Amino acid sequence: MIPKAETAHWAAASIALLVGLLLISEAIVGAEVFRRRAWRAYLFPVVVVVSSVGLWLITIFSTFSTMHLLAHALWAQAALVAGAVELALVRGRLRSPNWSLVPAFALLVSGAAFLVHEQNAWLYSRSAFLHHAIGWMLVLVSVFPIAEALRPRQIAWRIGFALTFVLLAVMLFADRDAAPIFGRFGVGGGQ
Repeated sequence: MIPKAETAHWAAASIALLVGLLLISEAIVGAEVFRRRAWRAYLFPVVVVVSSVGLWLITIFSTFSTMHLLAHALWAQAALVAGAVELALVRGRLRSPNWSLVPAFALLVSGAAFLVHEQNAWLYSRSAFLHHAIGWMLVLVSVFPIAEALRPRQIAWRIGFALTFVLLAVMLFADRDAAPIFGRFGVGGGQ
């Protein structure tokens, strides 16, 4: 039995919320305090790598068109690469702040994949609206990791990056397959 698309989106929203809360916690207390327990440093990269495995499972079992297959595969690969780079940074294998450009690239690729794979217009349904909104949001917020690479150690970039995942979670939790965009007052798709 294949779950509904909205169920997969809600599962992804839960993971995005977890990632956002982890990043906000680290940004508020500072990396030095957050990482006093060594295992905490591995939370973000491990969750991202595990989420990429989940995206690969969705790619394999729940995509029925070439466009969706490619979009989900791009998201899975972008998450896997970003998680692997973050893991290498935590392990001390990579040291340059320019590695912050990898999450920026992952956000750009993910945003573009969201935009390309949604074939309906903005106002077709809530799902179509959210896919467009999420796509453009991910493209725009890729500026936070780019700014982190250019001016490292700025709290604003870390908070912005963390809030990206919280906003993504809120948008994914709002997803329902063919619900009208604005609830009972909605325009667009049917019930």
